[in-house]
Amino acid sequence: MVEIGEKAPEFELQSDTGETVGLSDFRGQKIVLYFYPKADTPGCTKQACAVRDAYPELEARDAVVVGISPDEPEALQKFRAKHDLPFILLSDPSHEIAEAYGAWGEKSMYGRKYEGIIRSHFVIDEQGNLVEATRNVKPLSTAEVALKIVKV
Repeated sequence: MVEIGEKAPEFELQSDTGETVGLSDFRGQKIVLYFYPKADTPGCTKQACAVRDAYPELEARDAVVVGISPDEPEALQKFRAKHDLPFILLSDPSHEIAEAYGAWGEKSMYGRKYEGIIRSHFVIDEQGNLVEATRNVKPLSTAEVALKIVKV
């Protein structure tokens, strides 16, 4: 699991548009990277729409937003279109990248334990170092933290 001050784990994943997108594509920009469990579910929709609403200010500060989930690219494409999301969504079906960031682990629902995405967000600086990492976040906190961090 990556910690603040360390180099962020590199990745190359397929986007909602079918392109391969890597962390190194954004070198020189701040990156708000967030992991969410499943496209178009209530909590994930709240999270994505809050980030969408904050996006103009993030973009004005040269920050890139990337959302990652285990969903297939087709599901991500529908989610992005339905909610008019202006940022990149990436597919991590093997959850390899989520594991590298510590955003995959044991969860519990209705007393049943299972492995899944731990809703998390990270901010990566222009040199690729992790400057903010929060796991087990509330859906609306990603946009708030992103705005606070990129203003620094």
